[in-house]
Amino acid sequence: MFIRNHVTSVVAIMYQCTSLPMRNFSVCRYLSSPKRRSSYSLVDSERYSSLVKSVMSSKVSSQTPETLLAEDEHIYGRIVKAHIPPTVSEMREPKSLHPFLLHEKTEETDEAESAPPLRIILKRGQDRASIPSVTRVLQQTLSSEQIFYLERWKKKMIAELGEDGFKEYSQNLFRQGKRFHTALDDILMSDATQKDEYASDTLELPPEIQGYVESISHILEDVSAVRAIESTVQHDTLKYLGIVDCVARYRGVLCVIDWKTSEKPKPFLSNTYDNPIQVAAYAGALNNDGNYKYQVEHGLIVVAYKDGSPAHAHKLSSELMLQYWNIWLQRLEKFTELSSSHVSSAFSQKK
Repeated sequence: MFIRNHVTSVVAIMYQCTSLPMRNFSVCRYLSSPKRRSSYSLVDSERYSSLVKSVMSSKVSSQTPETLLAEDEHIYGRIVKAHIPPTVSEMREPKSLHPFLLHEKTEETDEAESAPPLRIILKRGQDRASIPSVTRVLQQTLSSEQIFYLERWKKKMIAELGEDGFKEYSQNLFRQGKRFHTALDDILMSDATQKDEYASDTLELPPEIQGYVESISHILEDVSAVRAIESTVQHDTLKYLGIVDCVARYRGVLCVIDWKTSEKPKPFLSNTYDNPIQVAAYAGALNNDGNYKYQVEHGLIVVAYKDGSPAHAHKLSSELMLQYWNIWLQRLEKFTELSSSHVSSAFSQKK
C-alpha cells in the first residue's frame, strides 16, 4: 500500500511539471530558439580549397619519436641528464682521507686583502716534472660514459666541419679562452675605477671576446678583495698542482673562482661537468700550500657567453666543496693506479 501511494505521488508531481508552460524551462527555451550558424560556415571554402589541398598533399616523411629526437639533437644538441652530487652518506669514501683545510693556518687581516694580488708563475723544473696537473688527472680519469659522449661529439663535429675545420675550430676556442682570461687579468689587476671603465669600453677589446666580457660585467660588480690571479697552487702531500684563475670575495665570501666560456647556456651546476671537482682540487691545494696564508672554503664557477647574454654564476658552498673534494681524492687515486699499471707494463715489456 505504501509503495502504491508513493508511485501515485511521483506520477502526480511529474504531471504537474509537464503541465507547466514550456517557457519556464531554460533548456526548452534554448531548444525552441532558431539554430545558430557556425562562423566556419561563412568562410568561402572554395577560395581556400587550393590552399588546403596543397598542405594536405605535401610529401612530408612520417615522424617517429626516434627521428624527432635525432632532429632535436641536431638543432639543440644532446640532452644532458643532470648529475646530482652524491650526499655524504651515499658517497663512496676514498681509500686515503686527506683534510680539505689546513687548520694550522690563520685567517689574515683586512690589511692583507688590500695588498696586490698574488701571482705565482708555474715553472716546470726537475722537482715538478713528475707532478701531474689537475687538468691532466681529470682528463685521464674520465668515466666510460664521459668518453663515449666526448667521442661522439668529436665525430659529429668532424662530420660537419671536416678534420681541418675541427682542428681550426678547437684552436679558435683555445685562443678565445686565453684572450678572455688575459682581459680578465687586466680588469682584476686594475683598481675599481679602471675596472669599471675597462669593462664598459668593449671597443678596446678584441672583437671575439667583447661578448664574453660584457657577459660577466654584472658578476664583476660583486667581486672584491682579489687575493690571487692566475697563480700556481701545489699540494705537496698529494703530489699535484694547478693554476687557479682567481681568488677573491664574491658578495663578501672568499672563493676560488673559475672563469669558463661556453657557446651553449649552462644554467645549472650539473651542466658544468667536472668543473666543480676542478675547483675543489684547486682550493684543497691552496689550503695546503704554504705560499697562501689563508683558507678558502667556497667556490664559484662563472660561465660567460659569446653573445653577451648574462653569465651564470654557480656557487659552491663549503658542504659542496667537501663532497667534490672527496670525489677529487677518488679520481686522484684512480690516476695513481693507472699510472702505476702503465709503469709496470712498460717495465715488463723492456724485460
